[in-house]
Amino acid sequence: MIEAVSCGGVVIFRGKILLLYKNYRNRYEGWVLPKGTVEAGEEYPDTALREVKEESGAKASIIKYVGKSEYTFNVPEDTVEKEVHWYLMKAESYYSKPQREEYFVDSGFYKYHEAYHLLKFANEKQILEKAYEEYLNLSKNKLWTSRK
Repeated sequence: MIEAVSCGGVVIFRGKILLLYKNYRNRYEGWVLPKGTVEAGEEYPDTALREVKEESGAKASIIKYVGKSEYTFNVPEDTVEKEVHWYLMKAESYYSKPQREEYFVDSGFYKYHEAYHLLKFANEKQILEKAYEEYLNLSKNKLWTSRK
């Protein structure tokens, strides 16, 4: 069993959510939230911000931690047990540019119901639900716009 830890973000700008479309040799096709592996000596929030920037080009700031998802998948030599820590983030603009080296071929900001239906993985849909609820609460209480 291989254990891996990643961090990612639910990035929101003006109520819309950032998604990336991954297509690796016509495998792993689908829309996902930006996330990636924690590097040695890196704090989880730093990983989340770095991965969002690398994979999407988006500049964002962390608003709050929204939880973790766990799943397993098989690689030829073993089973990987993955833990992903998620952060609610605020983007500076609608700008995004998918990272081709990581096989992202498209990116963009989508309304909640569109993003929810586009997301490929159930665990990412659950995190999106939780993060968007937090976003709505902060917005309702006028706390979203005043935070940097």
